[in-house]
Amino acid sequence: MEIIDILNIILVVLVFIIFALVIIYLAVVYRNRNNPKSNEKGTAASSSEYTSSVAGGLPKEAITKFMEFDEIKDNMIIRKNRAQYIMILQCQGVNYDLMSEEEKIAVEQGFVQFLNTLRFPIQLYVQTRSLNLKDIIDGYKDRVRNLRTDVENLQAKMQEAKLQKNNNLYERLRYEVRRKENVLEYGADIAEYIGRMSLNKNVLQQKTYVIVSYYAAENGSLANYSKEEIDDMCFQELFTRSQSVMRSLAASEVTGKILNSEELAELLYIAYNRDDSELLQLSKALDAQYDSLYNTAKDVLKKKEERLEEQINAEAVELATNSIVAADQRRERELENEARKKAKVKEKALELVEEYKTQMDEDLYERTKDEINGNVEELDDDEDEEIEEPQKKKRGRKKKTEAETQTA
Repeated sequence: MEIIDILNIILVVLVFIIFALVIIYLAVVYRNRNNPKSNEKGTAASSSEYTSSVAGGLPKEAITKFMEFDEIKDNMIIRKNRAQYIMILQCQGVNYDLMSEEEKIAVEQGFVQFLNTLRFPIQLYVQTRSLNLKDIIDGYKDRVRNLRTDVENLQAKMQEAKLQKNNNLYERLRYEVRRKENVLEYGADIAEYIGRMSLNKNVLQQKTYVIVSYYAAENGSLANYSKEEIDDMCFQELFTRSQSVMRSLAASEVTGKILNSEELAELLYIAYNRDDSELLQLSKALDAQYDSLYNTAKDVLKKKEERLEEQINAEAVELATNSIVAADQRRERELENEARKKAKVKEKALELVEEYKTQMDEDLYERTKDEINGNVEELDDDEDEEIEEPQKKKRGRKKKTEAETQTA
């Protein structure tokens, strides 16, 4: 009995200890929920421990500090908390190796002149990219689509000219359709060829850039100016420098342009993502509106209405075309029936003439057959007068002879 009592006492103590631990755990959880600072400290401690274990104790820096620029605004890259402003020029070089000696000397002298006129520091940057033919392919596809629409419209006009029996217009339209179909076939082949060429990642393109910098401290004290005013002043000075660089480069036959904000973003995107830049291009991301914070797609009902409208238009065109063809065939059948009817009438009339041939003289018989067959030529007014004049004279002589007979 003593052993059982001891075990019961031990069991009661264990239950009491477990109950106390549960109460302590719940109190700690409740306190952590009501104290977010402790959560942040705990998260920071855990992240610092992870950084220490992975990066050898180096502190984890913000991504904006790693990127080394603050933002892209008004065709400028803003760095170091608006202390430095950068504008980038994309240059189109010349093929120096294919030039003559005089042209090479002129280019060299122009470049020396460009270096001598510099009054501020610049940087040269060369970036090699895989050739991106997306814009060219899209342009060709748009042109091919427009050509196909033109061919369809010309074919409809050609069908209309055929129904109207306008042979001259029909021939001109057929020639134009044949010419445009050849151009359409050529454009489709070009688009397909460029599309296949764009799949070759070994086709590289080298682009050269001139980086022009301007520091806000060059304007003097800026304590009394707002951020927008500082940006405007720096933009004006930086734009003036960029224009000066482009004019100086023109002496060596090198043309250039100032990159806009989207082109600057693409340049930095490729610089930081060399391996993945071809998998997801910045232009495709912008076209897909990945940076949009709201949905800009059309309403579902609007899409259904547009699709229904397209179906109605397609069916209307098909019905109109089939109706025109059926009406043309019906008219041709009616004309054929009318022709057969006229032929049968002529045949019956000739049979009747043959039946009464014995009651007519030979000249009347032949004239009647010619009249039925439509072989009688219409006489002009002069010919009618020539025929009527002898008849009048004949009738006059006949009347004179009758009068003389009555007098006698």
